Amino acid sequence: MARADVLDDPRADQAEAGAASRTSHRLWQQRRHLGLAVGVSAVVIALAALGTATTGSTDPAPSTAPPGQGSPVNPPPAEPETPATLFDADKRDLAMQLVSSAENSSLDWRAQYGYIEWNVEGVAAENRGYTAGLIGFCSACGDMTALLEHYSTLAPGNVLEQYLPAVRREQERGIGRATQNGLGRAFEAAWWAAATDPLFRQAQDHRIDVGYFRPAVEQAIADGLPVLGQFAYFDAMVMHGPGDSPYSFGGIRATALRAAPAPAAGGDTEAYLDAFLDARVAAMRTEVAHRDTSRVDTAQRRFLEQGNLALDTPLAWSVYGDRYTVRSLGVRPVVR
Repeated sequence: MARADVLDDPRADQAEAGAASRTSHRLWQQRRHLGLAVGVSAVVIALAALGTATTGSTDPAPSTAPPGQGSPVNPPPAEPETPATLFDADKRDLAMQLVSSAENSSLDWRAQYGYIEWNVEGVAAENRGYTAGLIGFCSACGDMTALLEHYSTLAPGNVLEQYLPAVRREQERGIGRATQNGLGRAFEAAWWAAATDPLFRQAQDHRIDVGYFRPAVEQAIADGLPVLGQFAYFDAMVMHGPGDSPYSFGGIRATALRAAPAPAAGGDTEAYLDAFLDARVAAMRTEVAHRDTSRVDTAQRRFLEQGNLALDTPLAWSVYGDRYTVRSLGVRPVVR
């Protein structure tokens, strides 16, 4: 059949039309699939870009924590550091070493529970009787009586209880009239024996705390004083005792306040401490036994002149010609 015949055949036209239609439909489907693929790829690329931008951002995410609680991203501001006081364990230990250097010529204050000596002043008019223990409890002053009474509440029938009546009599006689009546060598031996009893050591610690340390430090804090001032009050309380007489702790403080206002009242810290140490030295010089004022002059006054108001270590001082060094808190000190 000639070609012309084929072209003129209607069935041929229908066949070609169907083939063209099928070809067109396949092309439409291919374009549709391609369009979907391109669209999906664009979405994936966009999402990936968004994820990268989000995770790579250096800006902090907003906090979802309740107000005032902060978050790991936005922590709350740090609270100001609380100033150290002599109530801190390491500072209190340092204070006891400083006192012991003057009272016992040793920094090993824990070894002084058994210390006891008759008329340590060596001056009849200032004789305080027996001076004993960590801070020099005196038989003619009253604080030894309070100590032995407290010890008897902790350990009834202890080796020192039988000497309480004699110690009470010595308290009544007072400074300058002390005797060894009813005490003597037997009392000294009993004191040494009691010093091995943890309850006697506890009794000494307690009487120091309630009678000397706590009242002095609390008053110093109320006066706005730093650690050095807190120690200056404590050391004065140990030597001169509480009370308001001119040469007791209360009298010394009153003299200082007349010379300079305390920091809590708007005064300058160093100026007030200088006035307090002046008053302390003046009180010491009224007694022959305390005319050596080195426990103030070459210790506390030295720390003040150095600007060491916090009693930071290393700390070096001298008392009665002996030099002492505490290199670090919590480390055994050096004496040379």
